[in-house]
Amino acid sequence: MFCLTTETDPEWAERAVEQLDRVLVDHAHCEMKAASSALALAGRAVIAPSIVRPLVALAQEELAHFDEVLAELERRGLELGPPPVDDYAAELLGHVKGPRSGRERMVDRLLAGALIEARSCERFKLLAEALGQRGLHEQAAFYRELLTSEARHYTLLRRLAVEVSGDDASVDARMLELASLEGAINARHGTAAAIHG
Repeated sequence: MFCLTTETDPEWAERAVEQLDRVLVDHAHCEMKAASSALALAGRAVIAPSIVRPLVALAQEELAHFDEVLAELERRGLELGPPPVDDYAAELLGHVKGPRSGRERMVDRLLAGALIEARSCERFKLLAEALGQRGLHEQAAFYRELLTSEARHYTLLRRLAVEVSGDDASVDARMLELASLEGAINARHGTAAAIHG
């Protein structure tokens, strides 16, 4: 899917459905972190002011998704609690904090965000299918709708990376490098009943 170099083990979806409450809590935190990340990128976009408004719009959409998941948590009587550690995202983002220039670092952060959105999209697809097979059609529809949003977010973040870089070919080359890293990270961290790992 998109640029992902590895697929999530289909058994992940079965674990996720069996532990759906845990997945929902993790999902809420992922949406909150995605909104924060988009705003942080907007705040650092002095080198490319044209990307600020799209990032703010992305943050608003992520917050709306957080609100939807939070409503589901409340409906189920679940507490949000503190954010779980996301080793997957932390390790991926650790690869973009090196000694690259400000513009290159911004491109890397946008591409890392795109990869995280791509993985979420893949996971939401698997989850929607597994929920549908168990007759949980309302929850399946919720995740099908969200996977469409994640696909849009992937496309947006990749497009913004090209806008910052000014060079489509170099963005594609860097995306391949980061996607290879993401695949290895997902293989290590991607088995838990969580959106990323």
